[in-house]
Amino acid sequence: MHSLHPTPKFSIITVTYNAEKVLEDTIQSVISQTYHHVEYIIVDGASKDGTLAIIDRYRPRIHTVVSEPDKGLYDAMNKGIALAGGDYLCFLNAGDCFHEDDTLQQMVHSIHGNELPDVLYGETAIVDKDRHFLRMRRLSAPETLTWKSFKEGMLVCHQAFFARHTLVEPYDLKYRFSADFDWCIRIMKKARTLHNTHLTIIDYLDEGMTTRNRKASLKERFRIMARHYGLIGTIARHAWFVLRLVTRH
Repeated sequence: MHSLHPTPKFSIITVTYNAEKVLEDTIQSVISQTYHHVEYIIVDGASKDGTLAIIDRYRPRIHTVVSEPDKGLYDAMNKGIALAGGDYLCFLNAGDCFHEDDTLQQMVHSIHGNELPDVLYGETAIVDKDRHFLRMRRLSAPETLTWKSFKEGMLVCHQAFFARHTLVEPYDLKYRFSADFDWCIRIMKKARTLHNTHLTIIDYLDEGMTTRNRKASLKERFRIMARHYGLIGTIARHAWFVLRLVTRH
């Protein structure tokens, strides 16, 4: 007789701040999941637009709502971690959606045996504001993921990286733009089993980061890589980047 399939509980965490334009799609994508072992947590930074009215409309389907000022995105995500009770944590940004209504169900079905892997991961599709498919994410998930994979950059989108609750630790607030990059590496260092679901998990809303933030984010990523993978190797892999930083007046 085959063993019973595991039914892990997912904690889906959405961090919001003045997200009235994009939040409803995200909420609907979570509450319409066919898999029901889910708790939905929204951490709002005391939005001043219609965000709270939208949350209110769906309040019976959302397990936990917090709305209070925070020290930014990763501080709010840390609050989400503290509130989560599931086996896996998933951070779904306002504007991002699960690829299909049965995405979580498919992810669970992709697990072999009755042991829960430490990390579940998959692919990300980029969509426009009308939810039309634009392209797959430029970096695609490696067949086999290890903590060293991110030497090549963030090969798995943060939203498509589900970590076991037991491995999760807070985001490091000294990083303002790329704390998720550091967080994923720290979790992978502890993880024994990283499971490729071979699924497109997330539809990621293409809004583009401002160039100013992009520069700051790249610098942070460089620091994170140097911290985890060593300075020399990181410089060698990013010689072009270092040159640009040095020669830009």
